[in-house]
Amino acid sequence: MDKVTTVDGRAYPFGMKNVDTDIIIPSHWLKTISRTGLGKGAFEALRKEPGNVFDDPDYAGSPFLIAGDNFGCGSSREHAAWALADMGVKVVIAPSFSDIFSGNAFKNGILTVVLPQEAIDRLMAVARTDPIHVDLEQQMVTTRFQDRFAFDIDPFRKACLLGGLDEIGLTLDGAGAIDLYEARTAGERPWLVPAVA
Repeated sequence: MDKVTTVDGRAYPFGMKNVDTDIIIPSHWLKTISRTGLGKGAFEALRKEPGNVFDDPDYAGSPFLIAGDNFGCGSSREHAAWALADMGVKVVIAPSFSDIFSGNAFKNGILTVVLPQEAIDRLMAVARTDPIHVDLEQQMVTTRFQDRFAFDIDPFRKACLLGGLDEIGLTLDGAGAIDLYEARTAGERPWLVPAVA
């Protein structure tokens, strides 16, 4: 997983409320176990509408998505986070998130930032013309217009995102302690050690 420290760039000024995971990635895209290629199916139903923000070249490859309340509600499909990541989204900013979506996003290296609706409205306006900046270490969203919006984040999630550590990375981070435990166990309980063929 890539480290998330600071993120700069344009944002999709989406703003829609109660966006469920079926809107993010329709069910017929769930036949894959690959995390790549799902960006093509992200927001597929909305992309059929002329003038949608996701096909506007001004926002192509934006690392931010600004959404409305209850983003990611509905099913627990991790493919929704995979699709956003495949689009290049690194940060989703909204007034609230589904807990399951927020967890899936975190496990896939996407920062979810909760801000009040007034801040969302301001960022929506800025996103139409200018980039946004997020500093995870400082827990701050800023713009070139001197807007500053502080956000809270669970300390464990913050440390994992800053370190680029997913569940496998966390396990490997403790490899030294695991090796010591295995060596001690082999000495104390040799019957537990598998025979070498």
